[in-house]
This record gives sequence, C-alpha cells and structure tokens, in this order.
Amino acid sequence: MRYTYVGPPEIRASVRPGSEGRAIRSAADLDVWVSERGADEAAEPYTFVVDLDGVLRLAPRRSEHVACAGGRAVLAAGEMAFVRVAGRWTVHEVSNHSTGYCPDLASWAAVAHALDLAGVARPGRFTHEVVFRRCEGCRACSVVREGDFVCVFCGGELPLEWNVGS
Repeated sequence: MRYTYVGPPEIRASVRPGSEGRAIRSAADLDVWVSERGADEAAEPYTFVVDLDGVLRLAPRRSEHVACAGGRAVLAAGEMAFVRVAGRWTVHEVSNHSTGYCPDLASWAAVAHALDLAGVARPGRFTHEVVFRRCEGCRACSVVREGDFVCVFCGGELPLEWNVGS
C-alpha cells in the first residue's frame, strides 16, 4: 500500500528538493550513516521512511517524515533505532509512528523487506505499534489507545479498519 502525506499542508510546503533522507541499501551504508551522527543523536531512534522503490531512508529523529520522503508518497514511515549485535547491525526498536503519513500496521511488510535487502537484522514486527484511524464524523486523524476506537476530538466511533488515506 502507498501512503500519501496527510499532515499539515504548511509542513509539506516546507519540503525542499534534495531533503530526502539517506538511502540505506546495505549495512555499509548504515555504518556510514551512524558514524556521521554525534553520540547524542546516535543514541536515539531515527526518522525513517521506505520509499516507493522499497529503499529504507533515514533522517535525524526530529526530522519530518515528509521531508525524509522528499515530499513523496511512501510504503512505510516511523521511527527506528539500531544496535550492534555480534558485529552486525540489528534493529532494536521500530514503530510506525508517523502522524504525517499515519501508516497502517500492514506497512511492516515494506519495512521488513527494506531491512532484509539492506542486510540489517530485524524483529518480526513493529516493536511499538501505533493504530491510526480517521474519524468519519469530524474527519480528524486519531491514535487508537488501548483498543478504544473512539475519536479523541469529537467522541465518535472510529472504524475498525484503517481508513486514513480515504
């Protein structure tokens, strides 16, 4: 599934050409990316997207996902942290937390594929899952917490199936 940007238009408008995150096609690419980060930045998760070519792209954590994607649609978006285990890069934490794209949990397949192609070890699913829904009453995007499918803005019921892009 492709996810288009659904966040504030002014953030999308601020994206500049060449702003996309660093493409990570191999563990060597990840080595270079991490070595370029300061110790503080390397200790926290990074912003990531999986672009429409299935390539993992990374940006500093406080970057907007839409900037990491160069303003384009994505196959997945969220936050990701890495550790070295037995000399190999491994994803320690990964989520689909992106309020700009609000990806469904099904986006995990694209994340897993991009990591496998890059030769980076990974868990079997998101380590932190965020469930996004668009309220059919007020049209706001909400995060479903503790399985309570109720809009935090108007109190309306949220659909059980992902509908943010619709």
